[in-house]
Amino acid sequence: MLAVCLSIAVVSTVSALWLRIPLAIAWSTPGAAVLLAAAGNGIAFSDAVGAFLVSAVLVVLSGLWPALGRAIVGIPKPLASALLAGVLFPICLAPIEAVATLPLLAAPIVIVWLVLYRLAPRWAVPAAMLVAVIAVLISAGTDWLGQASIAPQLAFVTPSFDLFTVLSLGLPLFIVTMAGQNVPGFVVLSNNGYQPPARFALVGTGLGSLGAGLFGGHAINMGAITAAIMAGPESHPDPDRRWIATLTNGLLYIPLGLAAGVAVALVSAAPAILITAVAGLAVLGALITSVVNALEEPAHRVAAIVTFLIVASGIVVAGIGSAFWGLLAGGIVFVWLGWRRKPALPAAHDAE
Repeated sequence: MLAVCLSIAVVSTVSALWLRIPLAIAWSTPGAAVLLAAAGNGIAFSDAVGAFLVSAVLVVLSGLWPALGRAIVGIPKPLASALLAGVLFPICLAPIEAVATLPLLAAPIVIVWLVLYRLAPRWAVPAAMLVAVIAVLISAGTDWLGQASIAPQLAFVTPSFDLFTVLSLGLPLFIVTMAGQNVPGFVVLSNNGYQPPARFALVGTGLGSLGAGLFGGHAINMGAITAAIMAGPESHPDPDRRWIATLTNGLLYIPLGLAAGVAVALVSAAPAILITAVAGLAVLGALITSVVNALEEPAHRVAAIVTFLIVASGIVVAGIGSAFWGLLAGGIVFVWLGWRRKPALPAAHDAE
């Protein structure tokens, strides 16, 4: 967490001072969902770090080699959306499981989220997180404070590169980060009248991800939701002054990163299902958007559903996770069902 926050702080500060546009930088929320989905598959952390670095290098190459970026953006929207939906689906089941197993702790979280989602949607998830913290404090008492590190330290992780982990973790991390964060981030900038600096953004966030990856951070990228706040009139009436929001955002990531030790101790003391439940509520909107986009085109719904079901199943075949197999199978179905034979020419009739 410290590594990711410092990386965001550096890239945000440099981009704000250099470009003077509201280029929002954030960590990859869909990427974190990919990591959560891969948990329990026996992946060594050094192999995961190797996958992080491969994903980061691919992002840098997307900025330096536009053809690669166009190829990733060119992945059919139904498949990319179904991939993300399949990753998010098991996480979004967590609130239901939490209420069933820990009703006294989990039910207030869900109720607060639901009430505020109706009255003040922007505050629904932060309020749910606050209730979750209170629930953890009630269940764990104060014992977790003894494990908290007030001054967290960066710890270098020697990466190892395992082909199966790269295919099942690194490649999906790259795809969902590009399709789920970078592309929407560019669209938000364009919609607010800014020319998206694609090369700077991709190379900058790719290098930032490389730096964070060496210390266990997964990925940073263009922000989408935060970009809508920074690039819009809520940030500043004058479009030429909105870059200040990016600078402020970047600097505030430093104290957030320094609180990593306390955050990790608190999360470690909490029941795992409770933390996943809050994550499920946080990404529910992303799941809805992904499902809608995946099923938007009737001609490609079968391919999208195949991708979704395989990814959501969590299967591991030949040591490779479900995200890879879902995208592969969905791509095959997409091509097969989308292929059309040329109509046969009408048979010629002999003149009599």
